[in-house]
Amino acid sequence: MGHRVTGEHGGTVTMPEDAELGDDFSYILRMADSDIDGLRPIAIGLTSIKGIGMRTSQQICRLADINGKKLGGHLSDDEQDRLRNSIDEYATTVPWWLVNRQRDLETNEDAHIVATEVKLTRDDDVSRIAGVKAYRGMRHRTGHKVRGQRLRSNGRKGSTLGVERKK
Repeated sequence: MGHRVTGEHGGTVTMPEDAELGDDFSYILRMADSDIDGLRPIAIGLTSIKGIGMRTSQQICRLADINGKKLGGHLSDDEQDRLRNSIDEYATTVPWWLVNRQRDLETNEDAHIVATEVKLTRDDDVSRIAGVKAYRGMRHRTGHKVRGQRLRSNGRKGSTLGVERKK
């Protein structure tokens, strides 16, 4: 069978033995500039790619015609290629409301950005907003809260703020 270990969130997970996995099992898959754990089901493993959540990963598995419950390490090279193609063509095959970049400012097209593209696009957006000296951009630049949250008591960095007691 396998041995039981404590999972990420406290539950116990049965980990398979090396002999059960087989010789062609790959412990780490490389997709979209990210490492995917081969011991996880592929639908859950895809969520380790920035820009892909559970719903998107399930849709990608459906588009690639792969069972999402199959362990990532058991995927053949053909299945891995189908997954990579599904990730690349995701924005063109799903409805507009399933992509994470709708009506991009420069291209005016729907796109689904993943991996390092997410960080680069976010940085570009923040620098564009700050470049026109908008209030939101200035808050981003100075590292303050952007969406009107409380600052007096929450979200403080560094030393704590307290009330001085009378002696």
